[in-house]
Amino acid sequence: MTKKPVLGRGLGALMGDATAVNNPRERVSVEQPEKPGDNVTELKLSAIEANPGQPRTHFDDEALHELAESIKAVGLIQPITVRELSAGRYQIISGERRFRASKLAGLKTIPVYIRTADDKELLEMALVENIQREDLDAIEVAISFQRLVDEFSFTQEQLSERVGKKRATVANYLRLLRLPAEIQLFIRERKLSMGHARAIAGIDDEKFQLKIARKTIDEELSVRQVEELIKKHSRPPVEKPAPAGGQELPETYFHLIELLGVYFNNNINIKRNEKGEGQITIHFANDEEVNRFISKLQV
Repeated sequence: MTKKPVLGRGLGALMGDATAVNNPRERVSVEQPEKPGDNVTELKLSAIEANPGQPRTHFDDEALHELAESIKAVGLIQPITVRELSAGRYQIISGERRFRASKLAGLKTIPVYIRTADDKELLEMALVENIQREDLDAIEVAISFQRLVDEFSFTQEQLSERVGKKRATVANYLRLLRLPAEIQLFIRERKLSMGHARAIAGIDDEKFQLKIARKTIDEELSVRQVEELIKKHSRPPVEKPAPAGGQELPETYFHLIELLGVYFNNNINIKRNEKGEGQITIHFANDEEVNRFISKLQV
C-alpha cells in the first residue's frame, strides 16, 4: 500500500509534517525510504489485529467511550505501534486501547508506526536523538518518551539516564499526554508553554483544566498567575483538626496538613491524644483517586 507522511486530522494538526530523525532539518518525502521512528503511516483498521500475548486483558468501557469521543472531536493524537505479520496484515505492539477507541469512534484508518523485528536498537537511538532536538514542542517530546516506555519497557529512571534529563522532568512530560486533547493541541501550537501545561496537569477536574487553559490563552496569563489561580480555586480552606482533650494542637500539625494536602486533595485528617500519640488518615473516594495520589507522589 502507499505510505503517506500525512498524519490524519488530529495527529496532523498536532505534529505537523513528518521529519527525518537522522537529519531533522530536512522534510521526509514520500519517495524516501522509511527509517525506524521516522514516519507515521496511515493503515486501515481492518488490516490491524490485537496481540494475543497482550498482558492487559481488561479495558474500562466508560474510559474507552470517553477516549472515542475525544478522537471524534480532534482525531487520534498519539499513533499506535505495529509490526508487519504478512503482506497487508499488522499486529499491535503498543496502543491497543487507542486502537479500540478508534474503532468505537468510527475511524476507517489510523496513524501507526511500523516496527520491524531487527530495528529495536536503531529505533531507540532515533527516538533519543529526536528528543534532543531544540525545535520540538513539549507534546512531541512527550510522545517520544511514551514510545520508549511502551516499546522498551523503560522506567522513568531509565528514561532519565538515556536522555540526560532529570526524572522529574521526564515525569512532567509524560503527564502531558493525560491532558485533554484540546489542551495538547494548545501546547503543540505553542499557545501554552511547558510551565503552563505542568501547572494545568496538576488539576484533577478535566473541565476545570480546559477552563484554565482557555482563560490562560485569552488573558495571556503568566505561569505564576496560572499557579495562583489554580491554588485559589482548587484548594479549599484547611480545616483545623479538633483538639484532643481540650488542648490546641501545635501549629506544625496544620502546616503538615497543608503540605500533604497538595498531594491528597486536602483529604487529610490528624488525630492526637494528650500523650502526643496519634495517626494521620488519608481519605479517598475510589481507586481512581488513589491512582491520582500515586501520580502526584511520583512527580
